[in-house]
Amino acid sequence: MATWEDVERLALAMPETSVRISWGDRHWCVRRKGFVWERPLRRPDCEALGAAAPDGPILGARVEHLVAKEALLASNPDVFFTTPHFDGYAAVLARLDRLDAEPLEEVVVEAWLASAPPRLARDWLAQRGEGPPGADPPGRGR
Repeated sequence: MATWEDVERLALAMPETSVRISWGDRHWCVRRKGFVWERPLRRPDCEALGAAAPDGPILGARVEHLVAKEALLASNPDVFFTTPHFDGYAAVLARLDRLDAEPLEEVVVEAWLASAPPRLARDWLAQRGEGPPGADPPGRGR
């Protein structure tokens, strides 16, 4: 089971990442662009979800695009979900207490890649041997 400490550790391990507080919740940002954040459900969210509204900690995470969002939602509906507030927005919500370490790391890294400037993402991937220097990150072609 993942914790906010796990999110913080993984997010701050990514290059040029910082944390800021907005509306009392932590948002982890790459060059001031949020990629994962604490996202407690609000009254309209709970009304839209009805009995399916989770009561544990909720992680918001950017995704590459809406197709990636739909794929993630379909891949594990016990963990990933959305609300009408996020309609048309490339982000998902996740039940943090249902994520294990490896899937959480994937969510954080993919959210960072979706939000980081392309050159920073390319350089990070190249350092890890996951792409040649100068190549566009997956899904980030120009």
